[in-house]
Amino acid sequence: MNPLTLVKRIQKINSTEATLGISEDASWHAKYKDSAYVFVGGIPYDLTEGDLLAIFAQYGEVVDVNLVRDKASGKSKGFAFLAYEDQRSTILAVDNLNGAKVLGRIIRVDHVNSYKRKEEEDEETEREKRDAHGICRSFQRGECNRGSSCKFSHDEQLCANTGWGAKGSDRWGHDKYAAPPKSHLNSTNDKFKVDEYKLRSRGKDGRHFDAGHKMI
Repeated sequence: MNPLTLVKRIQKINSTEATLGISEDASWHAKYKDSAYVFVGGIPYDLTEGDLLAIFAQYGEVVDVNLVRDKASGKSKGFAFLAYEDQRSTILAVDNLNGAKVLGRIIRVDHVNSYKRKEEEDEETEREKRDAHGICRSFQRGECNRGSSCKFSHDEQLCANTGWGAKGSDRWGHDKYAAPPKSHLNSTNDKFKVDEYKLRSRGKDGRHFDAGHKMI
């Protein structure tokens, strides 16, 4: 839908509610009572975060301004997300600044039902991927030095639930496990080789033959 059409729609809803004397609880604003963020569109490209702060601070204390910029050039894309300390300030901003003209451009100000910064979404996605790969055993022993580049989970609660812990506090004694001696491994491999030879030397009737083809 055209941005200007959305601006006019919000203005019409606000005008209708004012005429009818709709209460705050019954207002369309009540749907967004749990979100302190507003969306701002149609922003002149020359405006900075400081400029937005000056404009929107008229209606409450602003605690976050995310002016979306192009990653390559750093230039503004003309829209932003802004948060107030008091959610009720979003109602004042939407009612008074939606449709306002700033440097010759009409801005759109609307509520945001749920909002997360792109960085937060990326971080959450990466955390889900690491959790899917499983627990980092080195991290459980306090030995992982890969940090955020590690593809396994570093969730401390998950690590605690496995019965593992930091180095020196192995709950189940996993680190005390000793591998079998090489002599045992060699003898086992030798036995496997003998058994393999016997299988290859077995005749059609199931009887074995030695290297000289004599029946065993």
